[in-house]
Amino acid sequence: MLILFLLSQSGDRVKWLRYLPARFDEKIILPLPFIDKLIVEAYQENPAAARETIDYLTTSTNQQRVAAQAITGIAVNSLSRCQHLSDITSVPEQLAWIPSPPPEELGTVLPQLLDISQGVKASLRATSPYRQAELLKRPVRALRELQNNLAYGKHAQIATNFGSITRWLSILETAQRTLEEQTGHSKEIRQVYIAGNSLDPETANNRFKGRIDIFREIETLTLSDQPPVLLLYGGRRTGKTSALKYLPHKVDSTVVPLLVDLQRTASAETPKGLANDLAQQIIDAARQQLPRRMRLPYPDSEKLAEDPFPALQTWLGEIERTVPSKRFLLCLDEFERLSEVEEVTRTRSLNFFRNILQHRQKWTLLFSGSHQLSELPAYWSDYLINTRALRITYLQESEARELILQPVEDFPNIYQPSAVNTIIQLTHCQPYLVQLVCYEVVELLNREIRENRRDAGSAKATANDVHAVIPTVIERGDQYFRELWTSLAESDRIFLRRLVQGETPTEKDKGVVRKLVRKEIVEKEGNAFQVPLVQRFVEQVVEEES
Repeated sequence: MLILFLLSQSGDRVKWLRYLPARFDEKIILPLPFIDKLIVEAYQENPAAARETIDYLTTSTNQQRVAAQAITGIAVNSLSRCQHLSDITSVPEQLAWIPSPPPEELGTVLPQLLDISQGVKASLRATSPYRQAELLKRPVRALRELQNNLAYGKHAQIATNFGSITRWLSILETAQRTLEEQTGHSKEIRQVYIAGNSLDPETANNRFKGRIDIFREIETLTLSDQPPVLLLYGGRRTGKTSALKYLPHKVDSTVVPLLVDLQRTASAETPKGLANDLAQQIIDAARQQLPRRMRLPYPDSEKLAEDPFPALQTWLGEIERTVPSKRFLLCLDEFERLSEVEEVTRTRSLNFFRNILQHRQKWTLLFSGSHQLSELPAYWSDYLINTRALRITYLQESEARELILQPVEDFPNIYQPSAVNTIIQLTHCQPYLVQLVCYEVVELLNREIRENRRDAGSAKATANDVHAVIPTVIERGDQYFRELWTSLAESDRIFLRRLVQGETPTEKDKGVVRKLVRKEIVEKEGNAFQVPLVQRFVEQVVEEES
């Protein structure tokens, strides 16, 4: 093999792939040195031929190890050759053929780098330099964290393989500085409003407004001698998940909030998969959250595979002993998905959480979702004993005004007072709708600035501008409005249709009105909508049906 490798150095390496020993004897078991290096070099000349050789070695010979080494070499070469942002964004396409999961030499690092590459591509597609710079923060942060984990990890070879991370980081940081300079010279208004996704404190900074009373109550109850189960509930897109993400920044340092997304956990198909996902999310939440950055021990993998939930219980006790000075707040977002998880995995995961309540004094449970306890099936009452409900609803008017006028530091004053008042009135301070309306107002102003129909830096948004974007707001927020509409019973929808057609509620409507008041759809008297934008949507539905 050494002779073959040396001969290949004279040129046309692809030709020599036809003379590999495994081509003539598929049953060779002994390792064949230098084959992987030959394949890696041949890949530079003819990727298709190199990949065919790898497929042949993998499926038709005993040289799977050599094939894995060749895949690793090709991946490392592709990553290390990146010189520009465009090179980084093209990596997923170049390496799309690599099987999943990748060879162990690539560990979990390659999938993370591919995700980072996709994040860079998303930032480049943004419509303004400011938004590009904002979106680039996430892959930069992820790359720094990956670099740090490799530096202090146990696998020196994997860290050596991915030395190219340093170059990637330099490329991204240079691009970020360039975009920030371009933003400073731009005449357009920075698009800083975020409508739809939950806010992440590491990227959204101080965009999250209000909820101080909820944070204080959560902290007080968690630190009490006998903390209750906490139930954080509210309508869709009222900021529940954002509030949970901001908890580490809002509560005492002795409390460690650990966010678990049960929507993600719902993809588990076995008890072991469920337990593994719960443990991994808890570990990730502790490591990633600022300012704590805690490194929790991993559960015993063998015991987890053998009997998952008792192993998790033992692990929670180990965490308590590792960090005896902390209280842990386990936040289960989208908790209604637990019923689905139990059905798919055929487990009694709720028993596990009840056991936490009974036997783990340093652990408090917080369930977060869109349902009140009274709206859940009866069996939930057995698990959510001694529950304190915390409702997350509209922002206070002062908080909504701050969100409109000061979404980030140094944001220019782009609104006339009448425009702000109109946004408050139309949204009723619903946080998602406030963000969505403001986003569309900025888009409108920037279009007119680009078309020279409005002076940059002088003209401000008016109430008429706010009304002008409402059709777009209804269209862009269609998923939010449709979710709200379909979540209602048919009797509720019939009542709302009658309401927008000018009918007055009767004595027979009292039950429906009470229900819709609880859901924050109509006012207490039942003769008006709480949120005028919701009324606009229902009016549109009625018009489409007629």
